[in-house]
Amino acid sequence: MNDWALILGGSSGIGMACAKSLAENGINIYALYLRKKQSQIDEIKKQFSNYNVEVIFKKANASNEDNIKEITNELKSFGNIRVKMLIHSVAFGALKKMISKDGAVLNKKNIDMTLDVMCNNLVYWSQSLYSANLLKKGSQIIGMTSSGGRKNWESYGAVSLAKAGLESACRQLSIELAKDGIAVNAIQAGVTDTPALRKIPGSDNMIKNALNNNPHRRLTKPEDIGEIIKMLSSYESSWMTGNVIRVDGGEDITG
Repeated sequence: MNDWALILGGSSGIGMACAKSLAENGINIYALYLRKKQSQIDEIKKQFSNYNVEVIFKKANASNEDNIKEITNELKSFGNIRVKMLIHSVAFGALKKMISKDGAVLNKKNIDMTLDVMCNNLVYWSQSLYSANLLKKGSQIIGMTSSGGRKNWESYGAVSLAKAGLESACRQLSIELAKDGIAVNAIQAGVTDTPALRKIPGSDNMIKNALNNNPHRRLTKPEDIGEIIKMLSSYESSWMTGNVIRVDGGEDITG
């Protein structure tokens, strides 16, 4: 049985670091991306040339229902495989205030889109892969969250809703999949300097505060998350499940 990792949002930042770490561990990679040009993807794929694994980067909207069905069927056509790791690392949400007299505020479309892409989507992928018998004993589902799910960051309201919901979805899925030996956890990364972070209004202050609060006196790196994912991929046990795992160098407990 061949193991694969399906990474939603795998062409940059944390998702990309996870892909590399898992490839190092001998796990085949199927990564979804949306915005990058093919020439950029070709350069990214070269970084995997030393790993003895299959690597697929597919341009697709991870929240599109037809894409979920199509990719699930494609993975099933590979034969006797297991999706060892399903990693939700999609960073695409509306960054507006909920209430303001001075500018644009979140509307229903903004909130629905953010929740669907950054929260509900994990449930839909889990349902599809489970129904296709691609999630099996020893598989793991990981949702990438942040402390923004319970802290107040400027213009982060819709994403905060989604992150809180994602953590709740992970807890619920962990209960429902325990009987199958499938673990489900959320990983709460510290403030990580990625393209997604730079889009958040006030990100410079977030970085400054994180540097001051983190006892390591540095930001979290995507590779820090990749190392934890690599470690988790070595486990066949589902006994660690239903958790929010902080990977932040102690940032959260001091800030």
